[in-house]
Amino acid sequence: MLIRGVVAGTTALVMTAGCGVVGGGSTPPAKVSITPADGAAASRPEAPIVVRATTGKLGKVSVQGAGAAITGAFDQDHLRWQSSRALAPSTKYTVTATASSGGKTTTATSSFQTLTPKATFGIADITPMPDETIGVGMPLIVKFDKPVYNKADVERALKVTSDKPVEGAWRWTDRQEAVYRTKEYWQPHQDVHLTAALTGVRGAQDTYGTKDYARSFKIGDSHVSEVDVQAHRMTVEVDGKTVKTTPISAGRGGRRKYTTTNGVHAVMGKQSPVTMTSGWDGVTDTSDPAYYSLTVYQAVQISSSGEYVHSAPWSVGSQGRANVSHGCVNAPPEFAKWFYDLSRRGDIVKVTGTDRELEPDNGYGYWQLSWADWLKGSALH
Repeated sequence: MLIRGVVAGTTALVMTAGCGVVGGGSTPPAKVSITPADGAAASRPEAPIVVRATTGKLGKVSVQGAGAAITGAFDQDHLRWQSSRALAPSTKYTVTATASSGGKTTTATSSFQTLTPKATFGIADITPMPDETIGVGMPLIVKFDKPVYNKADVERALKVTSDKPVEGAWRWTDRQEAVYRTKEYWQPHQDVHLTAALTGVRGAQDTYGTKDYARSFKIGDSHVSEVDVQAHRMTVEVDGKTVKTTPISAGRGGRRKYTTTNGVHAVMGKQSPVTMTSGWDGVTDTSDPAYYSLTVYQAVQISSSGEYVHSAPWSVGSQGRANVSHGCVNAPPEFAKWFYDLSRRGDIVKVTGTDRELEPDNGYGYWQLSWADWLKGSALH
């Protein structure tokens, strides 16, 4: 009886398996799901469109809507597709997707509307200017018209590309300004492009971007100057080769405010003439012996605290021998004119030999921070 029972049980199993094979020849049709769902009236712009094939494999996915084209990517098995950028607020979209199974194609659609934000934000200013030729130490500065609280998503939307790729990162100086600095100086003689795909990006609560931005500029020759305050000399290199040296006179010291700042400066701009007065020192009374008002020519600004490399014919006798200025780098008129004509924003001026360090937030003093410290100001690093 035991043997007959085993045989009977085995026979039953074989028959069951055989029935399964006979009945399993058909392939179920492809099924597709789309998020946001058809008819959704207030979809969040930052939420991606996701298309899934619950049966079969996805074929083609297209998104129709006003504004920037919405593209995306499939996973390895073509079972899932996701959009690659945020959607525009207050916009109607229609998603059409196909999937195939057993040689048959299924088409699915979803039409939905993104929400209308309570507030919008955008970019108030970008530095450098369009198509400006800049120096190898020039930062990119983006100023927003409203405070940004969702820094990570906004930073992710800011892309910098260059002909000669180099590592770089954004750093937030406050909630309305982000600065991009490279780890090393820019390579000279190349084009750089900034894109800010802010449409649909949530910058703060109920606040979205509604516009994309772009800016292109050029990196010119490499201009790197060194000012040795102790030796009273300035040396200028162009594309790595020394092209000129000159005697100079720097800050006379004695007081911190009369000491030229030590460290890596980047040129902020230039002007000729510039009127320099003792007002920055709190002296405005013209009868005060400490009062002065000078018209200065060929002035190249290297900090926001009032330091320039400029022509100083009145101190030629001290140049190369002594430091007599209030903090500026005084240069011979002939050299000052040459340096003025050469200089552009972002050129590097390294100062050594003083006990007053340039503050990282003084002008373009960003090179004073190590790369590790720079990255601490990024929302993504």
